[in-house]
Amino acid sequence: MELMVLLNALVTRLLFVLHSLIGVWRVTAVKKEPKYWLLALLNLLLCLETGLTLKFKQGRGYKWFSPAIFLYLICTVPSLWLLEIHHGTQYCGNEPGAVQVNVSNQDFNQSRDSSHGSEGTDHHIIQTAKVFVNQLSTICETVWTLALHQTFLLLLVVGRWLLPIGVEITRDQLSQLLLMFVGTAADILEFASETLDIEDVRKNYALINAILAVWTWSMLQFPLDLAVQHIGCKPTVSTRRIPSLLLCRYSAELWNIGVSLFIQDGPFFIVRSILMGHFRIFNQMLVFFTAKNILVVTLQLYRLAVITLDFRATILQKSRKGEVNCCPCEPYEASTHATADQDTKMKEFVAFAPKEESQALSDD
Repeated sequence: MELMVLLNALVTRLLFVLHSLIGVWRVTAVKKEPKYWLLALLNLLLCLETGLTLKFKQGRGYKWFSPAIFLYLICTVPSLWLLEIHHGTQYCGNEPGAVQVNVSNQDFNQSRDSSHGSEGTDHHIIQTAKVFVNQLSTICETVWTLALHQTFLLLLVVGRWLLPIGVEITRDQLSQLLLMFVGTAADILEFASETLDIEDVRKNYALINAILAVWTWSMLQFPLDLAVQHIGCKPTVSTRRIPSLLLCRYSAELWNIGVSLFIQDGPFFIVRSILMGHFRIFNQMLVFFTAKNILVVTLQLYRLAVITLDFRATILQKSRKGEVNCCPCEPYEASTHATADQDTKMKEFVAFAPKEESQALSDD
């Protein structure tokens, strides 16, 4: 096992566990009930996955699915749910959303005086750390929750980048996947922060749960790598049906369209439409993002129509040429086989042709 692969696998999962524990700490501090520390036991699943991955995969990833990312979602999403439900019970200073961490010189002097003559520098560092943690605890709940949302999405992207890749995915595909995740994370953060910050939404407990459910549903696309990988099925007899051939050729494109329609932009549009249509909630940002969702869904449907028409034209073109047994799901491989068949037929024709014609064909 390579040292860098082992290091990346362990460091990334350590960051996941650390961030999850910070979320559990915030829930315990907000709820003021120690029983919520039991949420930290979910990290045992991530530790178990780490051991199994190191043993059976030598630290490298799997094809199409990342168990580490999925378990990180399981460890962190419950804490964010509890924080969002318990949102807005603390005062956030003079300015909304302002982060104020004031560690005064008096606090440091007090910690230095208390540590003088006891255990020296080490005790002073511990006291200073306690002062800093106490100041962090005074930051209002809304700022903590937003910061956890932001770092959660950033860690999903950075963590997927740091995790060792398997042999089934190339670095070019990984770079494409990371760029998609950056755009996806930005849209998800906009949805969560923009809808949950509406005052009328905060007054409706059922509406908060519905928005968080859609947010959780949208997060499930991160453990999957289908957006950049093709299925690559072979043209067997069982896959000669049109839907199977279409899925073979355009698996990555169809997955991107499905994610947009059924996991992200489609559900986001439904939620925002309900807010405006049923609950009569209107603001400039809500209208803008609703229009954006409509545009994205329309473009994705247009893309699906283009793919379908292109596939139909390919099928008709091959059927007119008599290539009924040629599978259009892998065009490059199919063309290679077609060229090989033409060479075989030419050799057979030359073998059975008269000597004069065979000589002429050989000269050509």
